[in-house]
Formats: sequence, C-alpha cells, structure tokens
Amino acid sequence: ILNAGAFTHTSIALVDAILAVDIPVVEVHMSNIYGREEFRKHSYISPVALGGVFGFGKNSYLLAILAVNQQLQTKL
Repeated sequence: ILNAGAFTHTSIALVDAILAVDIPVVEVHMSNIYGREEFRKHSYISPVALGGVFGFGKNSYLLAILAVNQQLQTKL
C-alpha cells in the first residue's frame, strides 16, 4: 500500500523500484487526485499498480487493506 504523495506525478524511480520487486502495490491517496489540479491527474504509479484507492481520506488506507486482503484470499 503506497501513498507516493507528490512523487505520484514526478518519480520514474518509484516506478522502477515497484517493477524491480515481486510485490503487488496498491496506490492510495487521501484526496481524489483526479479532482484536483491538472498536473496531479497523471500518475506514474497507476500503470504498474494492482489498483488504486483515492478520495476517501484516512479510510483510503482501510479500503486498500481490504482490497489487498481480498486479492490474497482469491489467490489461495
């Protein structure tokens, strides 16, 4: 579960790090990045993430945990 903050739309290095490990990543943002300034609407992380949760405040983390748990249960 990754909240990359400002690195979401600026860091190719984070993408490289995600691709270098065999661990699924869920992108999380407390705010809805797609409802904010234009430059925030692009995420380098989304294309390499399992999924994303945006705009639910601190509940975004809980929702991401539930999603990861469900994904793991499905794989068992």
